Amino acid sequence: MSGPLRPGPSSWRRAATVVLAAGWTLPVPATPPRPLPPAEGFRLLLLLRSARQGFLPGAHVFPGGVLDAADRSADWLRLFAPHHRPPRFGLGPAPPRRTTFPVLPDARPGAADGDEAALPDDVAFRICAIREAFEEAGVLLLRPRGPGPAAPEPGRALAPPPALADWRARVRRDPQHFLRLCAHLDCTPDIWALHEWSAWLTPFTQRRGRRFETTFFLCCLREPPPVFPDLVEVVDCQWSSPSEATESFISKEIWLAPPQFYEIRRLEHFASLSDLHKFCLDRELEGVERWLPITLLTADGTIQLLPGDEMYLEDSNFLENLMSTEKKNEEIMKEGKKFHRVVMYNRHDYNIHVTVQSKYKHVYPKNYVVSKSRL
Repeated sequence: MSGPLRPGPSSWRRAATVVLAAGWTLPVPATPPRPLPPAEGFRLLLLLRSARQGFLPGAHVFPGGVLDAADRSADWLRLFAPHHRPPRFGLGPAPPRRTTFPVLPDARPGAADGDEAALPDDVAFRICAIREAFEEAGVLLLRPRGPGPAAPEPGRALAPPPALADWRARVRRDPQHFLRLCAHLDCTPDIWALHEWSAWLTPFTQRRGRRFETTFFLCCLREPPPVFPDLVEVVDCQWSSPSEATESFISKEIWLAPPQFYEIRRLEHFASLSDLHKFCLDRELEGVERWLPITLLTADGTIQLLPGDEMYLEDSNFLENLMSTEKKNEEIMKEGKKFHRVVMYNRHDYNIHVTVQSKYKHVYPKNYVVSKSRL
């Protein structure tokens, strides 16, 4: 029953996202008195999507978007040469390719089928995430061409070019212009600063709709770069620690989709940027899990089930049909013990329940239940 999902009217699109974590060392005015710093010694870049966007309108998200054929182009080979060459371009040993459920249909838009010189996924997805960070936020995760630093450490984003608006307009029209921008600046995308973090598939919540297979990368920067929302897809931005983002979500100042909320809660495990960066380096060879949440509609909300949960069934036919029950969330929670789920009562009330062990040296969020007095 774990065969490939059926190709349907809503085809799967491959995408990449970069979670930018920056050390918070910018000076703060002495007056007015600033509040106590957040527990975490870093902040995350969150972008506010325009309410006019068809996917996640009005949500705060990490920079990212759909893989384009230009991200896989063999033309990148000349820019990376002579210091970085196929097959790994200096990324180090490849993490294991794990058999994960579910298997997607063969047709994957954006792939350069039959192009033997095209970049491998490990490189192409990083270029995609870096390009999208430039398009949406004006952040250039580039590095001058060369062999690179001897020891990996958090870096800095490149200062934006003088003609930032012109270059972004060109890249938006044709992603091939991102390669031309890199060549113009004599830089390469800093693919080595992006660490595999997770992978999410869009859950089946309706018969038709956009479905994405999104790879999440994490990038540690010594300090937050200036951000320039494009005012098309992204209309505003903020730097928040994981705990600040959670507070803003609960107080309805921002809205987070379940994957973003889950990842932010996961990042609360780390007290400093150096801790987070070391964690990424230590698990570099482990690879990541790829998750397709199963949606269960309940009498008073929704439960998203994740792999490892006792109610999660690895059945492709089962996944493509919505589950529903007349029971309430609390009733269902009392019936089980092996949990890996996000329990949702409304748009700003998500509870996370995890009793399973994490895999591949990763971390899962701690159990998190919102007090009703907070709502």
